[in-house]
Amino acid sequence: MAAVGAETEEVENHHDDCCIQVLNPNLATMKEDVLYHFSLSTSTHDFPAMFGDVKFVCVGGSPTRIKAFTSYVAQELGLERPGVDHPNICAGTDRYAMYKVGPVLCVSHGMGIPSIAIMLHELIKLLYHARCSNVTIIRIGTSGGIGLEPGSVVITQQAVDACFKPEFEQIVLGKRIIRSTHLDDQLAQELTRCSKELDEFPTVVGNTMCTLDFYEGQGRLDGAVCTYTEKDKQEYLRAAYAAGIRNIEMECSVFAALCSACGLRAAVVCVTLLNRLDGDQINSPHEVLKEYQQRPQILVGYFIKKCLRKA
Repeated sequence: MAAVGAETEEVENHHDDCCIQVLNPNLATMKEDVLYHFSLSTSTHDFPAMFGDVKFVCVGGSPTRIKAFTSYVAQELGLERPGVDHPNICAGTDRYAMYKVGPVLCVSHGMGIPSIAIMLHELIKLLYHARCSNVTIIRIGTSGGIGLEPGSVVITQQAVDACFKPEFEQIVLGKRIIRSTHLDDQLAQELTRCSKELDEFPTVVGNTMCTLDFYEGQGRLDGAVCTYTEKDKQEYLRAAYAAGIRNIEMECSVFAALCSACGLRAAVVCVTLLNRLDGDQINSPHEVLKEYQQRPQILVGYFIKKCLRKA
């Protein structure tokens, strides 16, 4: 097994005026870098002109939600123009959606570790090629809560795997690579202060468990395959709660690992749609779920607006 320390052998290749790190010396020898899943290329697009002023990146699973968040942020920052739609920068592909409002870049990442990992590789390279600096990246999304009322917002303290370990395992050339899932403590504290200032919905700081799927990986009893009992599920979820885990989703471990490796200040803010100790199915009315999903957006929007007022 290769540990985190083994990665120190890789060359950190980055612009002198940019804090974005890419741990890949091969990029320096490439005449063109095609970000295939974004339908962008360094030979056809001027990355510094398009993205050089980006200071905040917000990512979320759903293209629809990320577009709604773009409009919300634009309104909060006074950048909304009546009758003018925000163009999808990735319109040349249907893999991801990307929107930009002032210094805020909003990108969808799909569902699960593989999808967000692909997006993050290309996003980090985009920020690197654009010579961005002092970038804060926040994942906003939904999750299943453990011991929390539905609608509670969780600011992730530590991303952990399904065995409650604060690490992300990647298989590279047939070898196990273990990466740290550390998130920025100061950023989590700043978001917590913002939640207290807003005082609009319950917000907690806790560990977030990242699983490989929605059903068996999260101990649900309602999938097409289930080989365990309600008692087994309850024991597992209560053990998770005892380990400080307050919610479950499917992206935070690789998000934390890649952002930490590349010098990005990162946080995860997710709302809980149900308490998994009470059941498995999400059956709240649509309008209730819609309001829940807006809560991380409100908190992160407030945080961005507050940061820009200080700048």
